[in-house]
Amino acid sequence: MASEFQDDGFHEIQLNGKQLVFLFMAATVVSVVIFLCGVLVGRGVRAERAVVDASAANAVAETTPQQPAAAPAPTSGGSDPTTAAPPPAAEDLSYFNRLEKRKTPVDELKTSSAKTPNASAQPASASSEPTGQGYAVQIAALNVRGEAEAIAKRLTSKGYAAYVLSPATGTPSVYRVRVGKFTTRREADAVAAKLQKEEQFKPWVTR
Repeated sequence: MASEFQDDGFHEIQLNGKQLVFLFMAATVVSVVIFLCGVLVGRGVRAERAVVDASAANAVAETTPQQPAAAPAPTSGGSDPTTAAPPPAAEDLSYFNRLEKRKTPVDELKTSSAKTPNASAQPASASSEPTGQGYAVQIAALNVRGEAEAIAKRLTSKGYAAYVLSPATGTPSVYRVRVGKFTTRREADAVAAKLQKEEQFKPWVTR
């Protein structure tokens, strides 16, 4: 009997799909309406506050007395202030400028002479053929004098007594590059071996 009374007092509510969708849409509409009402109320409060602040600022501005602008100071002699003389230039007392002012003509001449290159300086040239009898080391025999002199100058710059032997009159134009005049054959052979090792030449000893 007790269970029958409990079943009579309990009523289960069941909603189908359409009813659930309707309830969801109704709740959404109510939420949007509440949000819009809040936005409108907030705008009204801000507008009223802005009006109150503006009126308070105007009231303060009206009650504050305005001070008259200060008159410009009169110029002496009735001269135009726009044509006033510029201030005197400050004297440059830097250490560098004082040294430049004290520079004497002798120092200037020394500076100019130091900058002028030495015109008498010439590149090292090949020496002439040594006099006397002896053994010589011949490096090359070329038909072009410029090439022979270039080899001789290069060897001279490295400490060898190199020179170019010009051809005699009526002979073919053959310029011989030779090194030194040695009193003994052993000295000439030693120099020839050194040239072959260091300069990659194929020299031979001649008289």
